[in-house]
Amino acid sequence: MKTSTILIVDDEPANRRLARAILAPLGYRLCEAGDGEEALEAVRKQVPDLVLLDVRMPRRDGYSVCGQLKQNVRTKLIPIVMLTSLQEVEDRIKGIELGADEFLTKPFYAAELMARVKSLLALKRYTDELENVSLVLNGVAKVVEQRDAYTSGHCRRVGDYGAAVALAMGLGVDDVKAIRLAGMLHDLGKISIPDSILLKPGPLNEEERKIMKTHAAAGARLVEPMNTMATVLPFIRHHHERLNGTGYPDGLSGDEISLPIRILSVVDIYDALATRRPYKEAFARPQCLTILREEARRGWWDRDVVEHLSKSLALPARI
Repeated sequence: MKTSTILIVDDEPANRRLARAILAPLGYRLCEAGDGEEALEAVRKQVPDLVLLDVRMPRRDGYSVCGQLKQNVRTKLIPIVMLTSLQEVEDRIKGIELGADEFLTKPFYAAELMARVKSLLALKRYTDELENVSLVLNGVAKVVEQRDAYTSGHCRRVGDYGAAVALAMGLGVDDVKAIRLAGMLHDLGKISIPDSILLKPGPLNEEERKIMKTHAAAGARLVEPMNTMATVLPFIRHHHERLNGTGYPDGLSGDEISLPIRILSVVDIYDALATRRPYKEAFARPQCLTILREEARRGWWDRDVVEHLSKSLALPARI
């Protein structure tokens, strides 16, 4: 396991020495900064695993540093412990609103500092593992896409379309994020489909269709052992279900299919219709929507989702 790096930020050298004396025996790699500007420069050079951040400092205070780090995609997951002599509730609320993970009041106890640091670093390692799992699965998804030049960009577009429709339908932030991630990963199971079927330049026969239909369950099995993928597993397994129960792999119907999965299903079909495939040319947007409306009339798709997709496609991109 790599040695965790902690950045100690305080304009008082004595406070930095105290923190170093407490944490050095635990084997951490310790760096120091004398104010907020030095802290941001240190983070630019090397992203630490945790920051101990004084609140009151010259040039740039701890609130400003915390806010900037938490707004940056590269640094927003770094745990930040704010060290302060301020006792007012409002001061702590301000730090929480900026994304601070913990507060310690000066003068702090050595045992408390060590316990907070150990706990937050353990959480950071877990968070890093989640990030790595997501990166690996995204890499696999891209490999699947690259097997077929016709589907290049399909998963990204499905995620984008799905997020736009979810926003238009008033779904919450968690659902929007889940749909976008599911869009990227929904076809993972196609890694198990032979090229002779996946790349066939014409209609599939009955046996080939049966094999192709296994990709949804195969993708779900691929992520099932990963607790971190529990949110997107239902999307992967059920994105080919239909409201009237004629979909696969489980023949779900009606309320058994959640609204977020209904959204993913519709935008997945839309992108398949709107792009060129080995067995068909790309259809124009009006034709795609006409087909989706007809299939919704047959009971396959949620009509409300289809109409929100139509409206979203007519608007400038906002995601």
